[in-house]
Amino acid sequence: MIAPSSCSRAGWRILLTIVAVATLTACGGNKAPETPTGSVPPDQFLFQRANDGMRRQRWLDARKYFQQIVDNYPQSTLRPDAKLGVGDSYLNEGGDANLVLAENEFREFLQFYPTNARADYAQYKLAMTHFRRMRAPERDQTETSAAVREFEAFFDRYPNSMLTAEVREKWREARSRLSEASYKVGLYYYRARWYPGAIDRFKEVLKDDPGYPQRDAVYYYLAESLLKTEKKAEAVPYYDRLVKEFERSEYLDDARKRLETLNTTAQ
Repeated sequence: MIAPSSCSRAGWRILLTIVAVATLTACGGNKAPETPTGSVPPDQFLFQRANDGMRRQRWLDARKYFQQIVDNYPQSTLRPDAKLGVGDSYLNEGGDANLVLAENEFREFLQFYPTNARADYAQYKLAMTHFRRMRAPERDQTETSAAVREFEAFFDRYPNSMLTAEVREKWREARSRLSEASYKVGLYYYRARWYPGAIDRFKEVLKDDPGYPQRDAVYYYLAESLLKTEKKAEAVPYYDRLVKEFERSEYLDDARKRLETLNTTAQ
């Protein structure tokens, strides 16, 4: 039997050292890394590393450092921001599982720090965890409804927030998704010639979302549905609203023709 050479033994020692370091790195848990004597405080060091990870879009690394602050430095002034950082890392990484975890982080922040200066941000991001899970108008709208609900909670709780304009833009998108879903159901009923069902859906959209940007289509098909059920007097105001509220619409010419015909008939 040939004895292993000193070079072979040295190579094995190097390999074992690499494996050991990798294992310790992977299994280090939430133990804070050591910082050189005289450097910045450990929580600030971790926060800097976490933010660097966020800038580099290294979500797992960033989350690890943020979580160490949350777990190991309960008195740190950076702990609330670190809690938000954990949520942001999940939100930015995306995927249904991560979005659920992000939702939990933001809810816990609002529970633990309800008066924190960044509570409005947490509420906004909580809404965004649902916003990011919204589905197409033809599909289930449970997450869309949840997003609208959380956005509206933001408006109620933080009316003076600097984030209001940004949040309102996202709310409008989510609210329009709900309205579009209801409109498409109404349009399906209209095409199937079940006009009572179509009328109910179209009226529901106008009642729940009077600012729906595509309400010109709702006005038109609601008026058409009323006309086809011999409710001419009820149909006219919707044609009229379409003409008055929209300078451009694919339904304008037809609405004007309907109004002209109905007005002539009424004379």
